[in-house]
Amino acid sequence: MWWVGSWRQAVAAAAALFVFSSLPAAPAAGAVDAARAATVATPATTVPAAGASVTGPRSADDPLITNTVELELDALGVLHAEETIAFEGGAPDVFVRGLTETMLYDTEHDRRFEVNGVKVAGPDGRALDAVVEHRDGALVVEIPTRGLDEVVLTYRVGGTVSRVSQGVQMEWRAIGAYSHTVDATDVTVTAPLPPEALSCLAGEPRSAMYCTASDMGPESAVAHFLQADMEPADRLDIVVNYPPGTAEGEPILTRRWSLASAFKVTPATASVFGVLLVVLVGGLAVLVRVRGRDERALRREAAAGDHAPLTEEDGRVRFAPPDDVHPGQIGTLIDERVDIADLTATVLDLAVRGYIRLEEQPHEHFTSVDWRLVRLDGPPGETLLASEWLLLDALFGDRPTVKLSQLGSPRASADFPARIDRVREELYRDMVRLKWFVRSPSRVRTLWSTAGMAVTAIGVVLTVVLAVFTTAAFTGLAVVIAGAAITAGAQYMPAKTRLGSSVYAHTMGFRRYLLSPRAQTAPPGQRVELYSRYLPYAVIFDDVDRWSHILAEAALSDLTPEELTGDGLAWYTGPREWRIEDFSDSISAFVVSLTGIITNTRRMRVLNQLQRSERR
Repeated sequence: MWWVGSWRQAVAAAAALFVFSSLPAAPAAGAVDAARAATVATPATTVPAAGASVTGPRSADDPLITNTVELELDALGVLHAEETIAFEGGAPDVFVRGLTETMLYDTEHDRRFEVNGVKVAGPDGRALDAVVEHRDGALVVEIPTRGLDEVVLTYRVGGTVSRVSQGVQMEWRAIGAYSHTVDATDVTVTAPLPPEALSCLAGEPRSAMYCTASDMGPESAVAHFLQADMEPADRLDIVVNYPPGTAEGEPILTRRWSLASAFKVTPATASVFGVLLVVLVGGLAVLVRVRGRDERALRREAAAGDHAPLTEEDGRVRFAPPDDVHPGQIGTLIDERVDIADLTATVLDLAVRGYIRLEEQPHEHFTSVDWRLVRLDGPPGETLLASEWLLLDALFGDRPTVKLSQLGSPRASADFPARIDRVREELYRDMVRLKWFVRSPSRVRTLWSTAGMAVTAIGVVLTVVLAVFTTAAFTGLAVVIAGAAITAGAQYMPAKTRLGSSVYAHTMGFRRYLLSPRAQTAPPGQRVELYSRYLPYAVIFDDVDRWSHILAEAALSDLTPEELTGDGLAWYTGPREWRIEDFSDSISAFVVSLTGIITNTRRMRVLNQLQRSERR
């Protein structure tokens, strides 16, 4: 060949290492149908899901194939290509040519080539019915070649030109993939101006091997490249530098998706986070303002409840809690939710007031403690709250007595969890009926929790969409954070009315009184009755152990030995050999047992609902 041994080859070889040092392999065509006896080798690719299929070694019966590629770069930067593929010794049924459309450009971008105008003709100029498909970053051309000794493939390529410091550069993967071994590939590039430098790489993907030969022709007017014995998986990359003004054009770059690029922090996304911070801080300030009303009421009015909750009637001291608030109502008012402790305290309050008698059952050393609950009519003339009636119904149903252990048995009390839920809902309704809240705290929390989860879900979807199609996914995270903040802040959304804040302040004053030594100054002879009424409130205020001891000591001092024999208190009795000194341990055990039963039955209900939904 006339270009082999040219003095320019050494210069070009040295330049190739610099020009192609960051030029990895690009995707080529995917596999061709095996029935057509042709495959396209796919090198390593930056495009996902690229297939690969390589033909076996060439045999002596395989045809001798050559390809002459003539490329012409016009002034607009469009590369016009004409390939003459010749077959000697019989052509295959189908010959496949892969034209690269996407190549790796840098750490963040792929370079795209616009390949269009693909046409295939036979030696007589008659158009052939070729199949052209886009596959994994390449344009695959399947050419029917049976019985032909030559075909001509023409096409145009855009995006091959880029500006460099000393002119323009044409870069193109002249050969992306073949379906058969090609003995010689001869590439010639012409342009409006002569080339100034050139280089090429060939062989397997990501190899740094120079092509077989390259030269600028005898008059340095064209760029010429030769590659011998190209296997289906081999590629031929060429680069030609031209003087300024040779051709217009810029590389067509598409941002490659990556987690880092999708969530890239930019001034825009940082600004969104700044706005979000202002919104969250402003919302927090409003929330503190709404919640701060309780604190101001507490400072002004807590003293109104910090005194002995007693009144004198017919010469006898009576218990009169602030604002006539019952234990379950106090617990709901304080933390704005109906807790298990609120229900347990209400049961104890009903016992103290004469609607239930608690009978501790005999037990041996290794047996568990159990209690029998006996339903009583209560004092005449006294009425119960709707929630208290519902609680009695939940405990007893139509039965006059029930064992505490039976409440936790699905067989004995199958609907106990549902009845407890009705008690909870009624206590929430009490908050609205008494005008302590404008709306049910439970519904307000549910509304805001739902809104928060909806915003979070929208934020997740938005983040995914932005991550896939843009680099502004960081903005979507702001919505996710906002949704999470709303969900977490839902528990603070129920706001007390002015009346509710006042009652809450009185309640806190009452709590301060019960926790102080002043609460133990009731007149002798009435201490058992009064301290018994204090005990359910002590459950709410987490002071039941201390008050049960105080009550037991008062009973030892105020009750006669006959009164302490057998039945220790009117509303609580113990088994044989039980003494009032055991009361503190007994009532603490009862509170813990009842709390555990209510908790477990609610968990079982949730589990049963999940199991029923799975069956459906």
